[in-house]
Amino acid sequence: MSDISVIIPIFNEEKYIAKCLDSIIEQEYPKEKMEVLLIDGGSSDKTIDIIKQYQEKYPFFRLLHNSKKIVPTAMNIGIKNAKGEYIIRLDAHSSYPKDYLRKLIYWHKKLGADNVGGIVVTKVKNKTKTSNAIKNVLSDRLGVGSTFRSGVDAIKEVDTVPFGCYKKEIFNKIGLYDERLVRNQDIELNKRLKKMGGKIYLIPDIKATYYARETFKDLAKNSFENGKWNILTAYYTKTLSSLSLRHFIPLLFVLALLMSAVLSFFFSWLGYLFLFLLAFYLTIITLRSLQIKKDTSLLHQVLAFLVLHFSYGFGSLAGLLDVLEMNIKGQK
Repeated sequence: MSDISVIIPIFNEEKYIAKCLDSIIEQEYPKEKMEVLLIDGGSSDKTIDIIKQYQEKYPFFRLLHNSKKIVPTAMNIGIKNAKGEYIIRLDAHSSYPKDYLRKLIYWHKKLGADNVGGIVVTKVKNKTKTSNAIKNVLSDRLGVGSTFRSGVDAIKEVDTVPFGCYKKEIFNKIGLYDERLVRNQDIELNKRLKKMGGKIYLIPDIKATYYARETFKDLAKNSFENGKWNILTAYYTKTLSSLSLRHFIPLLFVLALLMSAVLSFFFSWLGYLFLFLLAFYLTIITLRSLQIKKDTSLLHQVLAFLVLHFSYGFGSLAGLLDVLEMNIKGQK
């Protein structure tokens, strides 16, 4: 039996998978005590060919198929097939320092935790003004608002962590990942864990490197889906408790702009409210862009904030419309 089972959901990861697997090979943790389950959702690029090359030399890499293609199903397939005492979820878009796995297990045992994880350092593979602006905004609290992306100074108990480390037996108590949730499944799972009295710790000494999207189009697509699935997560779980206020601020802002703009045709004073909200927002992100822009221009940095926030907000609005449509169909 392995000590740890690393589970990595994958789909068309040819740009990132080699760097991810190389970082796992370099881990200090004994290879004979670990297995790596790569759960593929039907990749159509060179991902599988790359993995098979690694398997020829490193038999602890196992490749499994995920016909449903989504992350929660991949995680459940991995958990059911895992032989390890500990389950560690990793992301193919990331790489990990050589002490990453060792520290996860060490702190899990030392703290008597139910889940532990570290912080995420955002980087890009190809450095351009656009990609650097995206990296900066995803590393900033005004961009993503999450502790594990912008760093902490000391170990703290939290509601969720990225790339968690659990004992396999915990899933017998809290259940598996909710396969209705294409996104936010880790947040919802950890909410169940906390509800049962579980302890989750964020360890700032543990760091993973996440490779961000490098074009505004890809950033918009990803942020739109994140926003959409915040609403759908609340709908499917029948609670808002799995999410926090920061998840809904972009939606509230977009709604405020849209409503003030539309209603200004009937109440002229609302036109001034629209202009005030927009001017206030642009001032805030411009000032913040001046502070954080690194290896990019002010224009690119401001655009990165705009793309992130508005795509997220409109994604949440799309989620609301999906919920409305499902409720209408359900009443027929």
